[in-house]
Amino acid sequence: MKTPAAKVDDLTSSEGALRLDRFHEECAVVGVCGQPEAANLAYLSLYALQHRGQEGAGIVSSNGQALISHRGLGLVADVFNENIVRRLAGTSAIGHNRYSTAGETLLRNTQPLVVEFALGSLAVCHNGNFVNADEVRKRLEENGSIFQSNVDTEVLVHLVAGSRRPTLIERVIDALAQVQGAHCLLFLSEDEMIAARDPHGFRPLVLGKFASGGWIVASETCALDLVEAEYVREVEPGEILHFSGGEMRSLRPFTQVSRNSCIFEYVYFARPDSRVFGRNVYEVRKELGRQLARESPVEADIVIPVPDSGLPAALGFAEEARLPFEMGLIRNHYVGRTFIEPQESIRNFGVKVKLNAQRDILNGKRVVVIDDSIVRGTTSRKLVRMIRAAGAAEVHVRISAPPTISPCYFGVDTPTHEELIANNLDVEGIRKYLLADSLAYLSQDGLYSFLGGPAPGFCDACFTRNYPVSVNHDQEQRQMRLFHALEMQPGAARIPPRS
Repeated sequence: MKTPAAKVDDLTSSEGALRLDRFHEECAVVGVCGQPEAANLAYLSLYALQHRGQEGAGIVSSNGQALISHRGLGLVADVFNENIVRRLAGTSAIGHNRYSTAGETLLRNTQPLVVEFALGSLAVCHNGNFVNADEVRKRLEENGSIFQSNVDTEVLVHLVAGSRRPTLIERVIDALAQVQGAHCLLFLSEDEMIAARDPHGFRPLVLGKFASGGWIVASETCALDLVEAEYVREVEPGEILHFSGGEMRSLRPFTQVSRNSCIFEYVYFARPDSRVFGRNVYEVRKELGRQLARESPVEADIVIPVPDSGLPAALGFAEEARLPFEMGLIRNHYVGRTFIEPQESIRNFGVKVKLNAQRDILNGKRVVVIDDSIVRGTTSRKLVRMIRAAGAAEVHVRISAPPTISPCYFGVDTPTHEELIANNLDVEGIRKYLLADSLAYLSQDGLYSFLGGPAPGFCDACFTRNYPVSVNHDQEQRQMRLFHALEMQPGAARIPPRS
């Protein structure tokens, strides 16, 4: 949800290079109904879901008469305070954390979006991407629609407003039938809340219930834990939940298709303490590390993670390999979104400001470094150099997922094919670029070792190029425009050319 110019504007040179070298979380949604402190509970839930988006946050509440909205740029703690949350009075509320995968980082793009239409007021928030958003938007504009933002979500708002169906729930169903791709959606009117998940189930969405009454829908179970709501179940792919008059009903209006939940939620995106797609994320990541140790053992002295994403897999690798686990890299958790570089160059400044290598742990050791993925390779190369500079005798890189060879078009901010190092080089070529003594990835079969068998029901297009929903040329061009503009940013290091 981001245009090129905005991403260049809000990055300094080293941070720009660093952010280009990671997949970025999509967004988070939460909806609460039937609770006198609905907005406060939504606010706390957004805190728990901060990892899914850090560019903006918003909450819209309903007091039964009107919708009350507050949105802002920045972290949840930057956007809300006690007075603002108190103003958001009502028994229902929906909230959103934004990391943009389409659309600029501007306040007008921050969600939930709020509109007035024939049936009253409506707020909408969205986690995901519609792969046919540009096509539908063009059709709507040709028919006279005027857009105030450039996010996919507004396309859906126009479809709901333009529907001829008599009720809100029918209009939502009508609108969802016209979009394709990934969506976890929440709608709020004065007296209704609606939650919807796309038929493929790309992104996670869970349902919870409060002991005192009322419901919560959220992207991950860690939000339910914080507000002490009981986990009920996943919102099923293709399911729509309609909350009205104190009751909840489940609708399944769409033709059932094969489930394609994002495997990268397990690899990186979800919080490790969440239960996603029916499994504890921490345990899955540990098993990926164990499987990696079985597939790619190495003579070494210690195992270290790239914190924090590589930590559970590193624990699993160390257990399986019977090697000591150490925190050889320490992360600074208090680094802000931007920082000012010193005028005199500090080597690898962008990485060192966030991670520091412990010489007393690494000196003279043969080190296995565990991370979840390599995207462009620039950050991994700097980390290997940093570990060697701290005195490591050998540096062996192990990745707890297969090589990332293809971008995602279903709500994840990823580089184009040209920007992905594994699409340009084989494993040996990547090893040489990283300056590592050895490099190994988890195999495609090993990725599903936690299932104990074949792996139906997951989207792994970033590893295989097997997209479950057809991606057209416009969508590929959209991704290319975003990342080619980012390359104009000073300090955004290029990956080596295809050998």
